[in-house]
Amino acid sequence: MSASCIILKILFTVYHSSPGIARTLLLCYSKVKQRLEGEPVVRKWKITIPELSGTEERNAYVYLPDSYEENPKTRYPVLYMFDGHNVFFDEDATYGKCWGMKEYMDRTETQMIIAAVECNHSPDHGRLREYAPFSFRDSQCGSITGMGHVTMEWLVHTFKPFIDREYRTLPDRKNTYIAGSSMGGLMSIYAVTQYNHIFRGAAALSPSVWTAPVKLEQMIRRVKIRPDTVVYMDYGAKEMEQRPDVRKHIEMTAAVLLQKKVLLTGRIIPGGTHCEASWERQIPFFMNTLLYEP
Repeated sequence: MSASCIILKILFTVYHSSPGIARTLLLCYSKVKQRLEGEPVVRKWKITIPELSGTEERNAYVYLPDSYEENPKTRYPVLYMFDGHNVFFDEDATYGKCWGMKEYMDRTETQMIIAAVECNHSPDHGRLREYAPFSFRDSQCGSITGMGHVTMEWLVHTFKPFIDREYRTLPDRKNTYIAGSSMGGLMSIYAVTQYNHIFRGAAALSPSVWTAPVKLEQMIRRVKIRPDTVVYMDYGAKEMEQRPDVRKHIEMTAAVLLQKKVLLTGRIIPGGTHCEASWERQIPFFMNTLLYEP
């Protein structure tokens, strides 16, 4: 009889006398078994970002591929993602539907680490402020003071070094990517251009380029971008109907990226909407773009 069968038999016996203890032991056993057998896992813990939100806690997540425990000498590329609460778990997602990144990574056996951090949920437009590279004014939200630079400084100088220290990453630029949607998509464009020495590629889904299009264009023109930089950018056809002027902003952003010799893949998604379910369907496209090897 295998060790697993013996343990399960013991747990079944304990269950009859103490169901609560048995359930706790079973949960612990499942976690240990998952680690020993090298199954993909998402780790979740609490962090604070003093520069942005003081002592207020938020969740951080790290996805480790199935081979991470099996091959202790192997190092992995890393994809950093915005809105971490929407990346892996429906129960954590703002609107009850996540991207399903774990399921995609498991299914395709993509050997990569994903590190993601929850956004600021403060009702005074905390997310908009943290994910805005530039200050802007919106008819619905009013004046937004952009703190995207502070966010990226923390990610590059605090969070990334932590991930590189705690996990077996390939920390060099060639193996470091970033992705996000909406304001997170805008931040991904900002990150891969302004911090091009850190990130080789970015995926920007439904990026909010409309917030400060002129400032974004000027910044991209000003910075030095390496010729191997890869950017995936898309926008949903249906969501574009809701912002008629966004097409020209997408076109302008794409044009200036191409002028800077960026390896750009651009798509208008048939029937695409501004939601996690739509972005989930684009995962194969942007992952194939970022990790494409000729």
